[in-house]
Amino acid sequence: MSADFLYGIEVIINGLMAGVLYALVALGFVLIFKASGIFNYAQGVMALFAALTLVGIMEGQVPFGHLINAIFGTDVHHFGWEVPALLAIAFTVLIMIGFAWAVQRFVFRHLVGQEPIILFMATIGLAYFLEGVGDLMWGSDIKTLALGLPQGGSLAVEEWTAGLGGDDFYGFFIDKLDMVATLVAAVLVISLVVFAQYTKQGRAMRAVADDHQAALSVGISLNFIWVLVWSLAGIVALVAGVMWGAKSGVQFSLSLIALKALPVLMLGGFTSIPGAIVGGLIIGVGEKLFEYTIGAPYLGGATENWFAYMLALIFLVFRPQGLFGEKIIERV
Repeated sequence: MSADFLYGIEVIINGLMAGVLYALVALGFVLIFKASGIFNYAQGVMALFAALTLVGIMEGQVPFGHLINAIFGTDVHHFGWEVPALLAIAFTVLIMIGFAWAVQRFVFRHLVGQEPIILFMATIGLAYFLEGVGDLMWGSDIKTLALGLPQGGSLAVEEWTAGLGGDDFYGFFIDKLDMVATLVAAVLVISLVVFAQYTKQGRAMRAVADDHQAALSVGISLNFIWVLVWSLAGIVALVAGVMWGAKSGVQFSLSLIALKALPVLMLGGFTSIPGAIVGGLIIGVGEKLFEYTIGAPYLGGATENWFAYMLALIFLVFRPQGLFGEKIIERV
């Protein structure tokens, strides 16, 4: 096999791994949109808040420490202990579930029956509120997420594949953190699909997505389902925040990962879990291959920043409901 062909295979593998992470972020949007018809603008900020909370708990940081010090003139920052990673993750999951309950109890329960644009604006307000609370609780400095995840390229993969293409090929460069992130994301995606298809709560969630009134008529609690989907979206946000935060540090730009999910949703459809998965893989592989074959040689590189949005625009023109979305026909 030629070295160029093998480098192309390496690009595809890295694209697939990136695509799984894109699909994971998109799933948070899909879960909430399917069950309640709300496009959750705050999904990226939820990932940021979850990652900030996890780091704060692990390091034993005092929540709202800066605010307490400013009001009372104290100088407290840490409790003096550190929390093991698994226990900190469990506490963070509980906090995200509590956040889901609070959102339903104090925000969206009062907006039932409102226009979609009102609900969308509510999520924008929620995003900025949550970002401000995260800043007050844990500070705005860049934090390191030390979970013991492997870093750097995998020498084992590189050595194992070095002999496939002769002297011109040096082996696949596969980042170990990307491998772990892909495995974790794939397990979570599969778990969500199984949950939605084969559990009582998952079937209730799909029933609510299909018809709210019919679901109510058979005794399904809409409040419970909406808390459930916001909790699941919070857990998805936590995993996404951990994986992206481990790569680039936990900082406020982490909330922008939600922007990567938008082209995925446009390709796969806003109401389809399989669509989010397929859309993520298409975007991940597509942007890497486009950069490798056209972007770097002919356009000066950096095409990964805009390729996904260009592809999404094409889909919006010719198939606005996406590959798996439902085509909506309104009769007047």
